[in-house]
Order: sequence, then structure tokens, then C-alpha cells
Amino acid sequence: MLRPQITSPAPEYQAFPDVPRRNLLQEALEVPALVYCLRLPARARLLEIGCGAGVALPPLAALMQPTRLVGIDIDADRLRMASERVQRTRTAAELYRADVRALPFPSGSFDVVLDFGTCYHISDPARALREIVRVLRPDGLFVSETVSSQLLSHPLRTRGQRLPWAAVPELCLERQALLWKSRRKAVGLLPLVH
Repeated sequence: MLRPQITSPAPEYQAFPDVPRRNLLQEALEVPALVYCLRLPARARLLEIGCGAGVALPPLAALMQPTRLVGIDIDADRLRMASERVQRTRTAAELYRADVRALPFPSGSFDVVLDFGTCYHISDPARALREIVRVLRPDGLFVSETVSSQLLSHPLRTRGQRLPWAAVPELCLERQALLWKSRRKAVGLLPLVH
């Protein structure tokens, strides 16, 4: 189901092309490999940021059987496509128009947050990472693509950009598998005093 608009679109937003062949590869190969290789937990509260047309939502639902599955995107047209996809596949998912830099969820709302590259393509990714940490429960997982994955998928738009991990010291690297990494939100981490 599509929820009403929560935030305004970012002025720097540029949609990626919708490529059916790429979508099929993501659905049939990438999502299952990601879930298996990173040993993502079943029955979790799961948020996908930048869900676009919702390609990953049905396989995530089938493989992980989340207790809550949420997709956000800033693009209303892509969210309409996602809504059609989840209805067609009978996937129980909530869809919200929202900006990852200002998530409309209470702190600790999710066990797993997935990012298939959104944070590499926005201004102020540090703010986005802080929002992701906020909505993750203590000991929750943040799963993101690696720089290598982004360079393979979007070589011109990525330009080797790295994410500012120093902005979120509470996210500790847990696993790396192929083109993804998982980071766990540390429990009881004290902030550094400068």
C-alpha cells in the first residue's frame, strides 16, 4: 500500500533508468545471494531505502519472511510502480514517499535496513547514515553495497565516492560478501568526546 507523501523530493534527485533486464537480475540473483551470503535474519522488521520500483521487495519477503517490510523512495512515479509490483505479487509491504535524510519512523523501528546504493547518490550521506542508525534497533544490521558494486552498476554517477563511515562510529563492520557489507549497530557505545 502506498502511503501519502511525507517529505518533499530533494532538488538534486536524478532518477536511474528502469532497466527490465537489470531488475530481473536483481530479483533472481542479487537479492537471494545477498540474503544468503550475509546470513540476514528471518522474521525481522526490514526497511529498504531507495526501493524505487520495488524490485527487491517480493524476493526479500519470500526469502526473509519479515514481520514488517517497508520501502521508501523519494520518487512518486517509482513508488507507484512499486505499489503495482507488490499488489501484483501479493507482497505485504508498506511504501512511503520519504527522504533517507529525514526518515518518518521512530527510533529503533527496524532490525535490518537495506541500501542498494542510495547513500552513494545523495548530498549529505552522513546525515542519511545518522538517520539509518537512529531507526535501527540496538544490535540491528545495516546492509549496503560496496564501492566496487556501485562502480560496476553506475560507474559515471558513483565516481568512486565513499560513504562517510566516521560519521556513524556505532556501525561496526560485521560481514563482507561479494558486493555487499553488513554493519551492526553497537550496543552501549559511548560517543567520542573531542
